Amino acid sequence: MLQQAQSLLDSLVALRREVHRHPELGFQEQNTARIVAERLNSSGITVRTGVAKTGVVGDLGAGRPCIALRADMDALPIQEENEVPYASEVPGVMHACGHDVNLTCLLGAAQLLAKEFASGQLPGRVRFLFQPSEEGQDEEGLSGGMRMAAEGLTRDVDAVVGLHVWADLPVGAISLRSGTIMARPDKFRLVIKGQEAHGAFPHRGVDAIVLSAQVIQALQTVVSRRLDPTRGKVITIGTIQGGTKENVLAGQVTMTGTIRTFEPDTRETLLQEMERACQVARSLGGDYELTIVPGYLPVVNEPSLTDLVRQTAADLLGENNVREAPMEMGGEDFSYLAQESPGCFFFLGGATPGEPPRLHHHPRFDVDERCLPIGAALLAEIAIRFLRDSGARSMPS
Repeated sequence: MLQQAQSLLDSLVALRREVHRHPELGFQEQNTARIVAERLNSSGITVRTGVAKTGVVGDLGAGRPCIALRADMDALPIQEENEVPYASEVPGVMHACGHDVNLTCLLGAAQLLAKEFASGQLPGRVRFLFQPSEEGQDEEGLSGGMRMAAEGLTRDVDAVVGLHVWADLPVGAISLRSGTIMARPDKFRLVIKGQEAHGAFPHRGVDAIVLSAQVIQALQTVVSRRLDPTRGKVITIGTIQGGTKENVLAGQVTMTGTIRTFEPDTRETLLQEMERACQVARSLGGDYELTIVPGYLPVVNEPSLTDLVRQTAADLLGENNVREAPMEMGGEDFSYLAQESPGCFFFLGGATPGEPPRLHHHPRFDVDERCLPIGAALLAEIAIRFLRDSGARSMPS
């Protein structure tokens, strides 16, 4: 399968670059969805469009067993700084996370699997999930993965597998782990309330900026002093805004940030301790409002399916190129697709060996495109092995 995929390298590179030049934000992936649908149709795959708003679903084969393969399609609001022929042509929008790579790998797998099904040697069905808006949510607070799950696209499948190109891994390698692999990424908004006064007479007011400094210090001790140090957790304040003029005490300061946890009990304790830390503002004469915006569920890999993916990768790439992934603090709405069926999410190496990695969500993010046929081959071979193994187990003795 890897040899077959390598023969597609030029066409996969051309496809990836076409998508990269024309990035689209979440739930705006109209052109991307058109490209995906055309490619699936050309391989004889049954296609549905407009799924989860702008997503595309393809079905190949019939009946059970059934495995779903998923890739995301949305870009980020980042101005690309790469000076390459395939740089984004859309101002302020860029595929800075690698979703163009993910969807190209899945389209390559679809092409490979269509040939396998044409030979009549495979039982069951493969479902291809091209998901919109992994990076954000719509006005109803739903991402593309949440919408696809709500529309039941993984209820009638026996397993779901997804990959994501990874900047910290060299091309030719993958990483994965059984159990929890990615965190729950909650958001928060914190408003610190004081009282305006003239800057020359600070004793007549309550300085919200000074209160914020005290609260920030207290929040940092939640992770370092209030929670078990062996449990993964993060509190990051990403924005802070306050004040109107250099000689006026700020009456209000607004902060936003992210909270990352793996276990529900750690999350609950962290949220309680955040409330306690914020009460510093009240003890100093001010007030606060803390709002938590729930994030995606943690991504949890089912052990037996993960073993299948691991063994497949070892056979195709060599055991030394299959690595144990650390538990990543990043979040992924693949977790919702894996609620109805066993799931496995793995990372595909995309860095050129010997060169510094091009970090995700950075204006100079890029990948070594030799990863494209590797991702396509892995997804196709995983599907083939799953269908054959599951089909053999379901046959009467």
